[in-house]
Amino acid sequence: MKTVTLGRTGITVSKNGFGALPIQRITRDEAAKLLRKAYDGGITLFDTARAYSDSEEKIGYAMSDIRNHIYITTKTAAQNAEEFWKDLETSLTLLKTDHVDVYQFHNPSFCPRPGDESGLYEAALKAREQGKIRFIGITNHRLAVAHEAIDSGLYDTLQFPFCYLCSEKDVELVEDCKKNNIGFIAMKALSGGLITNSAAAYAFEDQYDNVLPIWGVQRENELDEFLSYMEHPPVMNDEIRALIEADRKQLYGSFCRGCGYCMPCPVGIEINNCARMSLLLRRSPSEGHLSPEGQAKMMKIKDCLHCNQCMSKCPYGLNTPELLQRNLKDYEEVLAGKVMTPTNF
Repeated sequence: MKTVTLGRTGITVSKNGFGALPIQRITRDEAAKLLRKAYDGGITLFDTARAYSDSEEKIGYAMSDIRNHIYITTKTAAQNAEEFWKDLETSLTLLKTDHVDVYQFHNPSFCPRPGDESGLYEAALKAREQGKIRFIGITNHRLAVAHEAIDSGLYDTLQFPFCYLCSEKDVELVEDCKKNNIGFIAMKALSGGLITNSAAAYAFEDQYDNVLPIWGVQRENELDEFLSYMEHPPVMNDEIRALIEADRKQLYGSFCRGCGYCMPCPVGIEINNCARMSLLLRRSPSEGHLSPEGQAKMMKIKDCLHCNQCMSKCPYGLNTPELLQRNLKDYEEVLAGKVMTPTNF
């Protein structure tokens, strides 16, 4: 079984981390079964967030009796010290623990530092002194903020999107974290569901010995795939390289990663799915997307105000309104009976 050490934290776990965002969508008992199966299979790091509705509560319910055998990382989207303490105490209560192993600032638009007006970093230091958190981390989708966090020397871990659709600039982040002994946690290793071959995704991540991918798991068959890689890890070979190259040609560049930071939309457009519908139709089961409910969601694009709020909040600099219109045009062509081929869009 391959392991990863998260930089100077010394936390060493299997190459598979458990991303607990998707367990919001299943019942408490279903989540408990999944979480315990993951633990029994050798996964010992579980990543969640205060923003993930009842995800923390489900982890506490399922795993409080084995708390000393696992690592828990969670996040706060607090904008000031008061919100920080409220989030932390809530997380500790729901997780049924007296401490969090890594407490992360959740995708802030800036890099919290001592002396800034937010008071966030001072609060984290005090929480660490009190033993309520062990290490301080940050998550982001913005390269500039990520680099600032690395260069500051203030953070023990960085969580950032990292998959085989990434750019060289993203790879540089991984290398910089290694040089600075900062743990690197890879989110969106399946690019929000656009990457459908988990073996290829794993083989890519496995090329970087300091990267811990956290796989978003909702179903038992998904978990079974990643558990099988504990003993039989996929390796980069010509077949996987060819698949990755084909995906990069189709997906690289101006595509929506589904992060949702553009939300909410003033007129209720579900941007994080509608702006990538062309890809979802071709890379996942299309029935739900083409259902009456799915059609109603896509037709909301016609109500777009072109206020550009979504574009201003996109961490990838996408022209979101234009992307929505292109996806709607393609969607309507599919509804009209046009064959879905990768070249339609």
